[in-house]
Amino acid sequence: MNKRWLIAFLAFSATFSASSQILFTYGKYSADAKDFLRAYNKNNSQTTTNKAKAIRDYLELYINSRLKIQEAFERGYDTLPQIRSEVEALRAQIIENYMSDPEAINRLTREAFQRSLKDVHVGHIFISFTSGAGNRDTAAASKKLNDVLTRLKKGEDFRKVAEQLSDEPSAKTNKGDIGYVTVFTLPYAFETIIYTTTPGTWSKPFSSKIGYHVFKNLGERKAVGRIKAQQILFAFPPGSDEATKKRAAALADSIYRRIIAGGDFGKLATTFSNDYISAATGGNIPDISVGQYEPAFEKMLWSLPKDGAVSKPFLTSHGYHIVKRVSVKPVITNPNDKVNMDDLKQRIMNDDRWKTAKDFVYDRVQKKAGFQKFTYNDAVLWALSDSLLDFKPAGIGKAMNQQSPLFKIADTTITVAQWISYSQINRYKADRSGLKQYPDLMNEFIRSAMYEYYRSHLEDFSEEFRVQMNEFRDGNLFFEIMQQEIWNRTQNDSTQLLVLYKEKQAKYNWKPSADAVVFFCTDVPTAKTLYEQLKRNPAAWKKAAEALSEKIVADSARYEWDQIPGLGKLKPKAGMLTQQTINKNDNSASFAYLIKVYTEPTPRTFNEAKGLVMNDYQAGLEEIWIQSLRKKYPVVIDQKVLAEISR
Repeated sequence: MNKRWLIAFLAFSATFSASSQILFTYGKYSADAKDFLRAYNKNNSQTTTNKAKAIRDYLELYINSRLKIQEAFERGYDTLPQIRSEVEALRAQIIENYMSDPEAINRLTREAFQRSLKDVHVGHIFISFTSGAGNRDTAAASKKLNDVLTRLKKGEDFRKVAEQLSDEPSAKTNKGDIGYVTVFTLPYAFETIIYTTTPGTWSKPFSSKIGYHVFKNLGERKAVGRIKAQQILFAFPPGSDEATKKRAAALADSIYRRIIAGGDFGKLATTFSNDYISAATGGNIPDISVGQYEPAFEKMLWSLPKDGAVSKPFLTSHGYHIVKRVSVKPVITNPNDKVNMDDLKQRIMNDDRWKTAKDFVYDRVQKKAGFQKFTYNDAVLWALSDSLLDFKPAGIGKAMNQQSPLFKIADTTITVAQWISYSQINRYKADRSGLKQYPDLMNEFIRSAMYEYYRSHLEDFSEEFRVQMNEFRDGNLFFEIMQQEIWNRTQNDSTQLLVLYKEKQAKYNWKPSADAVVFFCTDVPTAKTLYEQLKRNPAAWKKAAEALSEKIVADSARYEWDQIPGLGKLKPKAGMLTQQTINKNDNSASFAYLIKVYTEPTPRTFNEAKGLVMNDYQAGLEEIWIQSLRKKYPVVIDQKVLAEISR
């Protein structure tokens, strides 16, 4: 199919929609006023002094398009393999754009922007659900958490409590101080707790899959942004003896002195750094936001006073570092910066907070489609699941089978077989530490089933999506039936074309015209360059155009005077270059070189007139066809509704 034509047609087509205002009927079918206005407004963006006339004129075109599309349905064109394939391909291509709540995305983007404006200094106490013996012991974790909260409530220093009670290994040395964080540094749940905790206070405990977390807001500052840096790492393995560390320190001091003496930082990084990824690029590391590296590393890096400054060797858990500040990229504070907001939106879509933007699906499915859980015994289902998944004796599970219904979404029933298929793939925890509990897995399964139902029935939930899909389908149907009824017949009926040409030969005469070369240039500077070259030697236009072929299209043909760009009211003559005409929409330019001028009307040959003859032949075929369609689908316009929308 001719896709470019189809895209143009999509702006013309419209679709059905539920509404109480029927604008017109055609046979047993009806067209909604809302759908007509959507199509009209899409194709009539310019203001008009006579809106009523413009609407009535467009209504005739709209009615004809609906008749043709309905006829395509009657002939079953919507079931043609190529039509169905293209519709399904578009559905797969655009559906993800509709699978999240736009307002949720906008809310999360605004939230991320506000959080990006400040950095928060964070303290953290972690209480693990796993005991020292490696067993899961939530009771012991709860007791330890109570001890932590009791001491904090008494006013004990957060850092001291973290040092003594936190199960985070680094807490013994950093006393729970994890440094500054900003948006996207930590999981969204942690980030939200931190950014909603008042400076100087600690949060309520948060329970994750691995334990309890208590955060303290140790202070806030204006966000420092991102920093570009180079580093040289002198690493030593964990558990290295003092002699190994001293050798690393000595080498770091030696390299630092060479840098201060004028040594090339990048070359020294390539030669000596143990960070082999950055060493390969002269020590360059990806732009750093706060909270990505150890606090000691970031503190030293951000303390460098200016671009080009180099730190003395300093120690982290990885070894000794020398860092160089290359540049700082401040945080964007303008909420109207589209590039920044789009970047935040993209990061949200790749972040765990994206899941919250999809929660609206479950609520919509329950409210619109309905959710009904069938009566069954959980213990029986778990026993049957053990039997099918782990080949254990079924026991009481024999009371159910794989065809037993579990729940219903609208008129779609979900069975045990579907539950088992889902469980086989999703029963293990993300960290592969073991199996999920059946109740948790069932909740996931129900949400997954709702999500898939929403996805497969999206047209019922999103009018915008339904409209777009219907427009695309109708556009394809319109193209297909026009191809069969009009275009193919025109291409194949050369005898009738010749007859029409002879009958109306006087209509196809050339008006005053010229043999000319029209130059279409992608930009004004290119047009000026070519224009100056042709002024000096117009006969060499082919060579000049070929030299700029990537930016110029040259079309040599016979044109009537009103078709020649830049001619205007000038009197044409052979050898003339017309004025440059600039398209303000895209800054392209065009002009013409006239080779031969014809001042009097002359007959066109059949080949010269063929395009015009084909247009007339198509118009005749279409007029007859429309008359037959209007007989098959009698049109009745509701004049009252038409008057209302024409105001």
